[in-house]
Amino acid sequence: MCSLQRARLIFDLPATSVLPSLRRTHSSPPTFHGHLSCSSLFATPTRWPTRRAVSLVAHPRSDLFKYTSGRWLVNDELRRAERRRYFNVDELRRLAAESVERKPDDVERLEKLAEGGFNRIFLITMRDGFRMVARIPYPATTPKYLAVASEVATLAFLRSVKLPVPEVYGYSPTPDNAAGTEYIFMQFVEGSSLSDVLPNLKEGDIISILRQLAQLESKMMSMAFPAGGSLYFPEDLAKAPRSASGPIRPGIALENKLFCVGPETSLLLWYGRRAQLDVDRGPYDSSHAALVSGPAKELAYLRKFGRPLLPRERARRYIYGYEEQQPSDHIENLGRYLDITPSLVSRDQARDYFCIRHPDLQPSNIIVGRSPDSKSYVVVGLIDWQHTSILPLSLHAGIPQQLLNYDDAGWELMTPPSLPENLDDLNETEQGREKELYCYRLIHYHYVKNTEKYNILHYATLTDPMDSLRRRLFGYARALWDGETVELKATLIEATENWELLTGVSSPCPVVFGPDDIRETMKLLAAQTEADGDLQACRGRIGVGPEDWVSVEHYEEVMAHIEKVKKLGLAAIDEEERAQVVANWPFDDMEEDDYL
Repeated sequence: MCSLQRARLIFDLPATSVLPSLRRTHSSPPTFHGHLSCSSLFATPTRWPTRRAVSLVAHPRSDLFKYTSGRWLVNDELRRAERRRYFNVDELRRLAAESVERKPDDVERLEKLAEGGFNRIFLITMRDGFRMVARIPYPATTPKYLAVASEVATLAFLRSVKLPVPEVYGYSPTPDNAAGTEYIFMQFVEGSSLSDVLPNLKEGDIISILRQLAQLESKMMSMAFPAGGSLYFPEDLAKAPRSASGPIRPGIALENKLFCVGPETSLLLWYGRRAQLDVDRGPYDSSHAALVSGPAKELAYLRKFGRPLLPRERARRYIYGYEEQQPSDHIENLGRYLDITPSLVSRDQARDYFCIRHPDLQPSNIIVGRSPDSKSYVVVGLIDWQHTSILPLSLHAGIPQQLLNYDDAGWELMTPPSLPENLDDLNETEQGREKELYCYRLIHYHYVKNTEKYNILHYATLTDPMDSLRRRLFGYARALWDGETVELKATLIEATENWELLTGVSSPCPVVFGPDDIRETMKLLAAQTEADGDLQACRGRIGVGPEDWVSVEHYEEVMAHIEKVKKLGLAAIDEEERAQVVANWPFDDMEEDDYL
């Protein structure tokens, strides 16, 4: 039995010895009073924490520089150091005032509004009540100049086509200014984040908001661009600093000459030492160029920096016998992917053009307000456009991560959801679970149904199994190598087994896998899936997400509980296994340099 399977058993001790799920904003199952209670649906952090984790409490001036919204169970000091940003507060206030043609003494206060995965957001209030936002990227945010410049141009472009995004008042993509930091000054969108109001929304309000989102996505995704990459003002792209990653290619102009398409700012292309690589990150003049840029980047990284590594996810290490994995295995699979990319270009060009899409359409980035008659909610703003990419539609399609419900084995995906007829006969815990499932299903169902009605081309590629396979290949091939290659290899095997359906050609696939290789790969993938399930169960019992983020008020309690569980677990196993558990315990700090 692996260490995580043992840990899962230990975490499943009687409820009196286990903390409640701290992801919930309540300690009991959600109640149902004629409307949905969805408070637990959207609070799980991703690999990077939520981009708009609102914190409206007044902070001392020193806290303006520090991350104070939460803690991490693993490498907490490092995560907080990555988000520590010092700047000249008084000069930032002055620059903010000048951006809206005010005087410095018109600024009444500057306070921390929110902390996300890449930026700290400040609310600036003037003496006459006018409010605006200042966004400052963390030191770890990358590619910093391009990310700031691209987001500003993206917002300006989207406002020019009447999409509800904040107005930019001023910005600096470099720290060469009086405040000593990069910044964006922008409109404060009046309203509430969807994540804040979702627990109290009526079913009709949820359906209406999902309809509006589908309509807004249809408008933005119907616009064709001359190339792939990210948006810029030409003058900002021309001033982009030259670095070890090589010169920035000239942008490809839009019909509106104020904007151009330049290098893609997706974090996967710039993470860690990848920013030092002189590789093509766009603009892409073809779908094929977009398909190959990510794996070409990862190949260059592995050839320059690759070395044998244990899987970064420690819960999976026992699958590999706690042995380091060779980068040559991933290099081989990336080569296989590149061998088939000419055949992965979509055959239907009418529904596969370069388009733009929000990079992180989650409830905290959706601002809603009351309609003039106060009877319904209206989407008044879509915020946080950092790292926006322009890609072929077939690669952009999909249900936003926090709106999908694919893992629900008890529900046919496109069957209208309903509560069980015997709901009143269930106990309180069972009722809470059924209502939670119903809320998941409702959101997934109406997102897809509204996409089918209002965003036809997106729906066509969203529901095409071969486009789904193409997207998974693309995603695994550009992903960061963390000591594993099984997901890419298993998807390549799936491609070879569906070659004619995937490509529309009758010629044989240039990549071939033997039956023993296929069998071993699928066995490894199944073991990895099981390990991931064990780790997810452990995290669920202590109430943390994949990034192991915990709110400040629960941090000490959670850490004490984890230490108790670890102690109990170690006492129950023999000495040899104990050494493996200690060395690979998933909630201890770890060395990360080799994975950058």
